[in-house]
Amino acid sequence: DAGGGERVLVEFVSANPTGPLHVGHARNAVVGSVLANILRVCGYDVKTEYYINDVGNQVEALGESLRQRYLELSGKPGDSDVEYKGEYLTELARELSEGNVVTSGTGFFRDYAVRRIREDIEQVLNAFGVSFDNWFSEKSLHSSGNIEKAIDSLRQKGYIEDRDGAVWFKSGQFGDEKDRVIIKSDGSLTYLAADIAYHYDKLGRGFKRLINVWGADHHGYIPRLRASIEALGFSPDALDIVLIQLVKLRREGKPVSMSTRAGDFVTLREVIDEVGKDSVRFFLLMRRSDAQLDFDLELAKKQSMENPVYYVQYAHARICNLLSFAVEKGLELKDTGGVKCELLEEDEEIALIKVLSFFPSVVEGSAGNLEPHRLTGYLQRVASCFHNFYDRVRVVGEQEDKARSRLMLARAAQITLQNGLRLLGVSAPEKM
Repeated sequence: DAGGGERVLVEFVSANPTGPLHVGHARNAVVGSVLANILRVCGYDVKTEYYINDVGNQVEALGESLRQRYLELSGKPGDSDVEYKGEYLTELARELSEGNVVTSGTGFFRDYAVRRIREDIEQVLNAFGVSFDNWFSEKSLHSSGNIEKAIDSLRQKGYIEDRDGAVWFKSGQFGDEKDRVIIKSDGSLTYLAADIAYHYDKLGRGFKRLINVWGADHHGYIPRLRASIEALGFSPDALDIVLIQLVKLRREGKPVSMSTRAGDFVTLREVIDEVGKDSVRFFLLMRRSDAQLDFDLELAKKQSMENPVYYVQYAHARICNLLSFAVEKGLELKDTGGVKCELLEEDEEIALIKVLSFFPSVVEGSAGNLEPHRLTGYLQRVASCFHNFYDRVRVVGEQEDKARSRLMLARAAQITLQNGLRLLGVSAPEKM
């Protein structure tokens, strides 16, 4: 009940709909989804959101890139010097050519590409165990007039200044290193203008705390966004930013490129197909989100105790096997009434009891510090203590009171592993 029902919005992934998701996006996705899980179990009222960047130069470039691929497939000369070159665009162009589309405007191709790539993003995230309560379109901020409303609110408060033909937000008054342009001299909006309106909208929906999961390259953007929240009349502490460092994907010791524009990258879908959802989610949470992470594909695929996720899942499967074997021998633990806990006195038993007792504080600490990686380390410690217990302490075949006490301890470890793996979105198999 640490959260006290506080309304929290966790916004994560929010990758531009200009290409398939890669492993870098996957780390953002798993951090955001597990944070939401942890906050919910700690008593927060949590909603999740994906912000669709469907306005701006990058989607215009995407539309033109698709148009050129379509012209090439139609037997017409296309321009190869386009911004996005991935095979995924050729596939989209092929879809359109099969439908005999006749159009020359970039807008049609832009809208088609954004819609189809967004659909692919949603499908692969669902396969990855990630879903959202809301998909928020940046375009809606423009069509609804919410950007103008946010700017007008800042102007009324005296935090907007017109100078040098542009419109400036006086973010320097709120700790930012300098004031920021929100409308350029040519009348076009900066990214900050839409972001101010978006966060004004979030707070207007009644959320008391906003958690954004961002790539580490956005670090310098934090002060100006916090400044805008304070200028709009809210506490800057309402906004928390979790920064995600790069993932280095390696195959046979060699780095794999993840450049969306060059089109030379391994998609999240391919990685899930190769190593499995559970391994991807667990591996991407094994280090602090603000530390770089090397993703070892070969280790993630191993069905052995070297693989950390296998090590944890195997502990759960071992417990399931132990409890089933006990039932076969007529030693079923239907309830814990009358179990003599004082019989648990071996070093391995005490170590397991201690590590299990830490679980609530680990979860609460993960929520309070926005550090979901704590759970993977904790579950590995639980698994290690259980494996030691299992290997060195006899259960079935002992005198009944002692056997029942040890079965109860095994069952407690099973429950803890199940709860922890569920928060991570990782399965708890009964057999391996």
